[in-house]
Amino acid sequence: MMMGTSPPKEDKRAMQFHYPNFQNDMWRVYGLVFLTMRRISGCRPTGEAAHSEKAFDAEKIKAFLHERGIASCPTVLKAAREHGNASDKFLKVVETVDLAAVLAKIPDCRHICTTGGKATEILLDIQGGGIKMPKTGETVPFPFAGRDLTLTRLPSTSRAYPLSLAKKAAAYRAFFEMAGLCEKQL
Repeated sequence: MMMGTSPPKEDKRAMQFHYPNFQNDMWRVYGLVFLTMRRISGCRPTGEAAHSEKAFDAEKIKAFLHERGIASCPTVLKAAREHGNASDKFLKVVETVDLAAVLAKIPDCRHICTTGGKATEILLDIQGGGIKMPKTGETVPFPFAGRDLTLTRLPSTSRAYPLSLAKKAAAYRAFFEMAGLCEKQL
């Protein structure tokens, strides 16, 4: 399961699904990791954003994630963005996700990845077990609700995060390979 923080303001959304900001590289990363994703994450007009070339196809992305067995869930249900932008640095968490309830719906989930430092911090707070903050790219044991899970902290896909798209994709690929959700590259 992939877990981030909270979506951007409504005016920054190119679709009604996770990582809706066209400036965020999440779906481009998926395109590089899974290759076939390129056809569904590109800038083609769809739905409410049909007037714009900057749009994602949410339904095709959802279908792809379902087909691959990849869940996506925010760590934050309600938040206040103190500076009015998408930066997690100024995100005030009002309500976190009920992780136990989410995991109860996906009993086969064994691996969780977070999409940046703030999401990792929030998830560790929810877990409450004193797990040390992993470094970017690091996987740690994540026992929760009687389950032996792993947690991998991945880099943020925000363009403000100082890492090339190729290096972000390599980190995500390593996670998906470890989780058995994509074939290993030779």
